[in-house]
Parts: sequence; structure tokens; C-alpha cells
Amino acid sequence: MTEQTVELLLATSNPHKLEEARAILGPRGIRIVDLGQIGADVIEPIEDATTFVGNARIKARYYASHMGCTCLADDSGLEVDALDGRPGVHSARYAGVGKTRQERDEANNRKLIAELQGGKVDHPTARFICCLCLAAPDGNIITEVQGSFEGVLTTTPKGTNGFGYDPLLYLPDMGCTSAELDPAVKNARSHRGQALRLLAQQLPSLIASDALSS
Repeated sequence: MTEQTVELLLATSNPHKLEEARAILGPRGIRIVDLGQIGADVIEPIEDATTFVGNARIKARYYASHMGCTCLADDSGLEVDALDGRPGVHSARYAGVGKTRQERDEANNRKLIAELQGGKVDHPTARFICCLCLAAPDGNIITEVQGSFEGVLTTTPKGTNGFGYDPLLYLPDMGCTSAELDPAVKNARSHRGQALRLLAQQLPSLIASDALSS
């Protein structure tokens, strides 16, 4: 933990991701700002990489360059072993329909449930993956970290905490889905929580070396 307050732009409009980042990095002296707070009005980059880390790099470099500041970006999603890793990098728009985030989430879940019900694997193993990339305005990648959140999938959605596929990822050791976890418990276990804590461990040395100055 550091007494110095550092401001980082998190390149997302997802309120859930912002809340999680602020809850974990805030106590460590990191003030997370979003695109709306700094008046960012740029066209979103095309995320055409085939991996989570590739897309995280695209977003981090793009917004760092356009906004002239150090930028943190994440790419995350669900990998299902029985579906050869799908939906993977296409997790956010897997069904390809829906105007709002809630509509897209519901459509994605319906498609995933339909695919699981048509398969022959009971309780398919799956995991959430989160890759975080921190980029400087000159495009230099300062650091990258990754977290994962293992479970099995259910075709009966449960829980209202979280978003996306959270109601479908069942955690055997907890006896509930990710969406049924208390937010604090989820932050302590989730893929994004893991990645953010790994980033937090690097912050003192990054700050000391002026790697976050912009």
C-alpha cells in the first residue's frame, strides 16, 4: 500500500467492472477513472484478436494513445471445455443480439444453455478468464496479468449478483453460482479480483520507477 494516490484510466463502460476495480485498487491508493469521467469521446477500437490478452492490449494501447494517459484495460470471458473453449473472446456478444447489456447477457445465456442441453457432457467444466493490460501513452506495455475462476456450468440460472454468465457458473465448493455470492466474497475469488490483486502487488515498484507517470 502506498500513501501516494495514482490515477488510472480503466477503459470500460461496464459499471460492474468499475466497481470491482475500485473496491480492490482504491484502498491501495489507486483512483480509477472511467471514460465518461475524463470526457472520452472516441470511436471504440475493433477487438479482433483471437485471445483475451490480445484484445486487452488493443484496448489499453488505443485508449492510452487517444487520451494521452496510462490506461488499464481488461478482456474477459467464459471458456467451456465441452465447447472447445467457446464462447471465449466472443463471450460478450455470443448470441449476436440485444441492444442493452442486460438484453445481450440474457441472449448469451439462452444460447449457452441451448448448446449445453444439446451436448452429452454432464456438469461441464468451465472458467472465467480475465486478462489485464496496462499501457503507456507511447504504446509501451507496462505490465500484464491474468486471473481465472473455475467452476462447472448449470442450465438453471441462479442469483442476481454479478452479470454476464455469473448465474450459470456453479461453484461446487460453495454450493452456489457465482451470481449468488456476496460481492465481497466474489471479489476475493473471481478472475478479475485475482488479476487486480496481482496488479496491486506490482504497483509499489511501478510507482517507484515512475512507470505510471503520464
